[in-house]
Amino acid sequence: MTSVIIRIALRYLAAALVAKGALSPDIGGLISGDPDISMIVEIAVGAVIGLSAEAWYYLANRFGWAR
Repeated sequence: MTSVIIRIALRYLAAALVAKGALSPDIGGLISGDPDISMIVEIAVGAVIGLSAEAWYYLANRFGWAR
């Protein structure tokens, strides 16, 4: 399910970047349709979520919020 959401988000991101002129239509199609890129983004999103949870835990212990 997560990969489906990531693929949809990549399509919208690529469309927005093509509409603004930041990407050519060929590169936009590559970003939105390549399963390797969607897997890389999925791994990166998972890493960011995991790191943010660990950072929140660290801050909670440091400031005494975890009681």
